[in-house]
Amino acid sequence: MLSRLSAGALKHAANLRAARSSTLLSTSRSASVRFASSNASSSAFETAVNSRAALASVSLFTVGTIAWYTHLYGTLPFVGEVHASHLSDEGLHPAAYPWSHKGILDTFDHASIRRGYQVYREVCAACHSLDRIAWRNLVGVSHTADETRAMAEEVEYTDGPNAEGEMFQRPGKLADYMPAPYPNEEAARAGNAGALPSGLDRFRLADYVFSLLTGYIDAPAGVEIREGMNYNPFFPGGAISMARVLFDGLVEYDDGTPATTSQMAKDVVTFLSWAAEPEHDERKKYGIKAVIILSACFALSLYVKRFKWTVIKNRKIFYNPPVDKTH
Repeated sequence: MLSRLSAGALKHAANLRAARSSTLLSTSRSASVRFASSNASSSAFETAVNSRAALASVSLFTVGTIAWYTHLYGTLPFVGEVHASHLSDEGLHPAAYPWSHKGILDTFDHASIRRGYQVYREVCAACHSLDRIAWRNLVGVSHTADETRAMAEEVEYTDGPNAEGEMFQRPGKLADYMPAPYPNEEAARAGNAGALPSGLDRFRLADYVFSLLTGYIDAPAGVEIREGMNYNPFFPGGAISMARVLFDGLVEYDDGTPATTSQMAKDVVTFLSWAAEPEHDERKKYGIKAVIILSACFALSLYVKRFKWTVIKNRKIFYNPPVDKTH
């Protein structure tokens, strides 16, 4: 059979066989290279997934996402209610108001503090105490020393004993603390149908108290309120013993500001925020000074490290032994 083929045909068959073998070899090489690259990429992926840094990053991202969603919406969509009581018993969530002292570098509105003290004195002081605030704390914040001294002298304080061993009454001084409306807790409960008015010098929730003071409405259909109680959706449970106390024009501000309900609520909340944290403005001032000083020290340390200490740290010392010139 082979003897019948011409030399050209034999040569052509040999060329086809060589081309086929080279094609198969290149295909096998590319396949091996492809398999090797895929194996390398898969191993790198497995290493990245199994590393502790990747696990910590994914965990932090997941926890941060859940925390941010909970902060925005209150609950997670895939988690049911696990409360012993209904969510309505917690009251409505107050809105976030732009208070003048809310920012990192913001301070209290002292004019609002002065007006807020007037609202507290004429409206709130009949039931709520500020027995941790002394008259001297108002000096330089909302009133002058003479104004504060005159207000303190309007209150009679029990002092003594005197030379005869008896207690006596005297006008108040700047060092005295603001008087409580009731002598003890039992008297406070007796005067408020069993409810104990809270002390306002431990006040922290500005948004909640503002919403509470301005949120009194008629009870909706189907909600029963006991006699002597009032409906306020911002109070847990909706029923609150304290009646609405702020009405338009209830007080007359010295600076002529219109005494609307929302204005009085805003001013008294600002005053109570200051009473809960009288050092607020000073703390922020010291914080700014500390940041400036620490930033200057940090820049100075960088300069010393870069231009002073690095030169000494990176220097090289070479020892050149003396050469004996006699040889």
